Amino acid sequence: MQHKKHLVVLAILLVTNVALVWGDQVLQGGATTMVTGGTGSPSFAPVITKLAFHWRDGQGHFECLALASGTAAGTPGSGNFDTNVMYVTGEITSVEIHGSKATFKGIATVTGLGAGSNLPFTGVAERGGPGTRFVLTVSGLTFDEILLEGEITF
Repeated sequence: MQHKKHLVVLAILLVTNVALVWGDQVLQGGATTMVTGGTGSPSFAPVITKLAFHWRDGQGHFECLALASGTAAGTPGSGNFDTNVMYVTGEITSVEIHGSKATFKGIATVTGLGAGSNLPFTGVAERGGPGTRFVLTVSGLTFDEILLEGEITF
C-alpha cells in the first residue's frame, strides 16, 4: 500500500513538472529595481532599473533599462537617475519554472554598458513584489537586483 502512495506522488510530480516545462506557462513582470552594490567598487554609485518581461504560448520579450545619476553623490541632483547606462531588449526563447523561481533565456541587443547584438541573456526571477530578487546575466556581466516596486508572477 505504501508503495502505491509513493507511485501516485511520483506520478503527480512528474505530470506537474511536465506541465511547467511544456504547458501553458505565463510569466510576466514589471518593476523598478535597485542593483545591489550599484556600480561596485570604488564608487558604489546607485543604479536603478526599469524592467519588464512576458512569456506566453512559447513567446516572450524582455526589456531592461539601467539608470544612474549623472551627478556625483552628495551633490544637488545626485538622487536623480537621469543617465541611461545600459539598455537590454530581446526575445525570450525559453522558460523553466521550479517552485518560486523562474529562469528565462534569450537573445538581446544591448546598448551602453556591455553593448552588442545577438547576445545571450539569462534572467532568474523570484515570484513576488517589493523585496523580491531578480538576477540578469548578459555580456559577461551579472546584475543582482531587488524589486522596489512592481511584481513578478507565474
